Amino acid sequence: MLFSSLTFLFGFLPVILICYYLLPKAMRNHVLLLFSFLFYAWGGAYYAIVLIGSIVVNYLVSKQLEQSSRPRQWLTIGILFNIGILMTFKYLDFFIENTNAILGLTGMMEPLPLTGILLPLGISFFTFQEMSMLWDIYRNPDSKSTSLLNTALYVSLFPQLVAGPIVRYDDVIDQIKERRESVLLFRSGIQKFILGLFKKVIIANNCAILADGIMDAAPADLSAPVAWLGIIAYALQIYFDFSGYSDMAIGLCRMFGFKILENFDFPYISRSIKEFWRRWHISLSSWFRDYVYIPLGGNRKGERRLYINLIIVFLLTGFWHGATWSFVFWGVFHGSFLIIERLGLGRILAGLPSIISWLYTMIVVLVGWVFFRIESFTTACHYLGSMIGLGSSTSSISDYLNTELIGVLAVALLASSTVIARTQSAAAELSHGAVRYILYSGRDVALLAMLFISVLYINAGSYSPFIYFRF
Repeated sequence: MLFSSLTFLFGFLPVILICYYLLPKAMRNHVLLLFSFLFYAWGGAYYAIVLIGSIVVNYLVSKQLEQSSRPRQWLTIGILFNIGILMTFKYLDFFIENTNAILGLTGMMEPLPLTGILLPLGISFFTFQEMSMLWDIYRNPDSKSTSLLNTALYVSLFPQLVAGPIVRYDDVIDQIKERRESVLLFRSGIQKFILGLFKKVIIANNCAILADGIMDAAPADLSAPVAWLGIIAYALQIYFDFSGYSDMAIGLCRMFGFKILENFDFPYISRSIKEFWRRWHISLSSWFRDYVYIPLGGNRKGERRLYINLIIVFLLTGFWHGATWSFVFWGVFHGSFLIIERLGLGRILAGLPSIISWLYTMIVVLVGWVFFRIESFTTACHYLGSMIGLGSSTSSISDYLNTELIGVLAVALLASSTVIARTQSAAAELSHGAVRYILYSGRDVALLAMLFISVLYINAGSYSPFIYFRF
């Protein structure tokens, strides 16, 4: 079930809110858990069985972590179980395909059959949350005693279940046990949700039309300006698609009394790749930092080990996104630039005019998005060739644009900067009394207009699945 669907907006969401707030406070976690399982099972009972089985095993391991005299052994068992779940459902066929490719070169035996296992929705997200839970309990078993209900709700809470943000156990378990709903928090949740819905339905989906129209064509048929337009459209699509989902998830959590950390912080204003990863998919990058990079030694074991750790982290980051070599290359590509910046480029960038360091960052990010979007490594390289003018086409960007898309691109570029946010902040600080009331009322009217327009687009059948659902 998509957040950007009429079924969710006018069916599922009103029903769960009514049930949640009409029942006694002691029953509210039960309501959330029941509806979270219903939300997930909407995609198929098979998915729900995998999720429930994973929750039960991780809960049993967590109790051993709290009670056993050998918690490190149980932590290892739990981590290996979750990695095994990911490997089986997400990567097994990838390894079989590559094994068959090697066997084909030798001609020694018949190819191994693919399993055809269905990929459960959001498996990369909920297994990472379960590993977070095991790590956090291992570090502090006494103060984080949990129950099966709390564990199940932590893993399956429907707003962030299938596409994040990745919520850390330490950040949310106290809120699961005891939280305080309020009118102000609920109101801010509605505002956040509407903003995310608009990002997805109006901006991301329209950018997708432009990006797909260009990037699904043969690279040789694209002129350089058209190829650049295509990857810029995709960069805007993936940002507003994923940040829109994150905003909706955070907003929904606020409606039920949860305070979830932001997942994006205007990444396209970054002036280095290091800064980009502080702003992009914050929950994932911080997860890898705290549960992989630091346990590997971080920067505490010398320069050489630091660079090895960075490559390992970004190799895993790329592999986490998908079982193709293009994703692996994308991760290593970003990790390599982080190393280059640590070797001295970062100091050079800091001394350059902001526009130069920003252009460098955007070029690196856009080149990386080519490999993220195009799964065939060879085709991605051909697309890069078109970006530098090696394509044979004389096509014009005017062939792909219309008035609506131009307007959406203008809004997207403006919204991906901090101009709107800084203007709102400055206006709020300078305003008092009636003027501030008028400004806030105007913002609410604008949000209602965004909701109305978004619903019109959804009703016209213009929505599409979220990009990160497949991760």
